[in-house]
Amino acid sequence: MNHPTQGHAAKHVRIPAVFVTGTDTCVGKTTVSAAILAILRAKGLDAVPMKPVQTGCRASRAGLVAPDLEFCLDACGIHPSPAEKTDMAPYRFRPACSPHLAARLAGRAVSIGLVARHFARLTERHDFVVVEGAGGVMVPIGGGKTMLDIMTRLAAPVILVARPGLGAINHCLLSLFTLRQSGLDVLGVVFNHAQPGRPGYIERNNRITVERSGHVPVMGSLPYLPHLDKLTRSPQAFSRWACRNLKIGENFCGEDCIRRDAPRSARRPRRKEQTSSCLSCSSW
Repeated sequence: MNHPTQGHAAKHVRIPAVFVTGTDTCVGKTTVSAAILAILRAKGLDAVPMKPVQTGCRASRAGLVAPDLEFCLDACGIHPSPAEKTDMAPYRFRPACSPHLAARLAGRAVSIGLVARHFARLTERHDFVVVEGAGGVMVPIGGGKTMLDIMTRLAAPVILVARPGLGAINHCLLSLFTLRQSGLDVLGVVFNHAQPGRPGYIERNNRITVERSGHVPVMGSLPYLPHLDKLTRSPQAFSRWACRNLKIGENFCGEDCIRRDAPRSARRPRRKEQTSSCLSCSSW
């Protein structure tokens, strides 16, 4: 498949966004997306979520409700208007299946151009957008396109979410290879513990091996939380939990780094020998 290479532009043009993808479905992309949002908002940034394609929606009087989007909004205490929710979740499908099948069953086609227009409106109105994909990198969305085509069109740097256990090394390395082949910048990997139990020697070694073999930083490891839904009822408590477990402070240097109206020349000058610890602005 011939994928566009707009991702190369991300090395030179600052995109006030990050794309959260996963090695698989149900690996914890939504929890990680909400945690990133909470941390950025704790820094004083107007960060908002986006879920371009959502399957498994529930019906309501106001229309289909996107559960992943609502989780992020509730966890961070964000209350957008109905119109802005359309920008945040432009494609919503009721069947809980792959986007290409859900779209076919609904008699609709996913337009990457439309997704890009909604994304552009969000980046114009807010400081930062955290975009969450559906499933993994190569999940089909219909018309011969995949989630990777959406990522390359938006050209935002990527954070990869993975399970910490057996199989994580292969899944991570394959995903990282595919993302980089398409010209996308990968900021890091986050491991999410979706099952109870203490990490063992496999989980500990997986983290080290992915970091070394994948040439990528591990940005954090979210612990299993049996009552995550209760925690999200308090944005303040969720923010504290996110800041404690996901160390993205070293990967985003804050407003000077991602503020869209601050040109590169306006950033604080560094000494000649000083290098940036920010994985986003160091690639510009």
